[in-house]
Amino acid sequence: MQNNRKSWLLAGALVLGSPLTMAADGEVAADQVVAAIEGTFGVTPGERRNHIKGTCAVGEFVGTTEGAAYSSSKLFSGKPVPVVARFSLSGGNPKAPDTAKSGRGMALQFKLPDGGLQHMTMLNTPIFGAAQPRTFLDLMIATKPDPATGKPDPEKIKAFKASHPDNLAQADFLANNNPPTSYANSAYWGIHTFKFIDRAKKTTPVRWRFVPQDGEKRLSDDELKSSPPNFLEQALIERAKHGPVRWNMMLTIGVAGDTEDNPTVTWPEGRKQVNAGTLTISSASPQKGAECEKINFDPLVMADGIAPTNDPILLFRSPAYAVSFAKRLGEK
Repeated sequence: MQNNRKSWLLAGALVLGSPLTMAADGEVAADQVVAAIEGTFGVTPGERRNHIKGTCAVGEFVGTTEGAAYSSSKLFSGKPVPVVARFSLSGGNPKAPDTAKSGRGMALQFKLPDGGLQHMTMLNTPIFGAAQPRTFLDLMIATKPDPATGKPDPEKIKAFKASHPDNLAQADFLANNNPPTSYANSAYWGIHTFKFIDRAKKTTPVRWRFVPQDGEKRLSDDELKSSPPNFLEQALIERAKHGPVRWNMMLTIGVAGDTEDNPTVTWPEGRKQVNAGTLTISSASPQKGAECEKINFDPLVMADGIAPTNDPILLFRSPAYAVSFAKRLGEK
């Protein structure tokens, strides 16, 4: 597993530029993106650059035989797999209100029985807001506050939207869907296409999402105006105290011709759906000092039986996370 992961990281570095140096020939390097995030949101020493505001949780995952039919990963053994989770808000502002119409994240670290790890990092939007790293970099540059006003320049944002159509689908989803009432009442999508590899080495393209058994619930327009700025963490903590919080891991099975390298494009309706397992959260807590705080939820940490596609955003996330992680460790 580790050798495979190193080769994926090397591939990403060769295609997208070294994660620690400025890329040549107009390509985007990870440290450019991290620096742009810092320019937009500022730096809170020792903390994440993105998804800075978060909540820790622990629980377990039990896979199904249906999941095991597509992947040989021990994740789908049918036995409980310990999980460390982190729920978060997009962006690098630690004081962002929980009513903000931005993304909500679910990051999972599965501790497999052979000592290996599997990471999954997801958003509560079915698509991502960039098909290439350049789009995300340009978004951060466009939304950087003007020193004179303390707010982004509307003309720069307008120009960004006009020149980056790959950002529009996610932006429209966030604008037209109010935030969830609780982390427990939100679905989370894996965004990217992954490869599931079964015991016979057959590869199947899949996309996954975690669907809440509590049901999806969003703030009403009135609640959006009246809710306090910090309610998501306490809502999850209290919900977990009243009993386990569960999500079904649903796989969408891809077919020939489905997009595998563009996370801004959804697959057609009607694709086969498979329930691959159940995630159960047993308790939640503030992230300071909790187990999830020190984890770098690198999406390319994968178990045997699961592999990445050539999605440039997926390959770029790992070196970008590494830059951010190294910075915050160095500030401790």
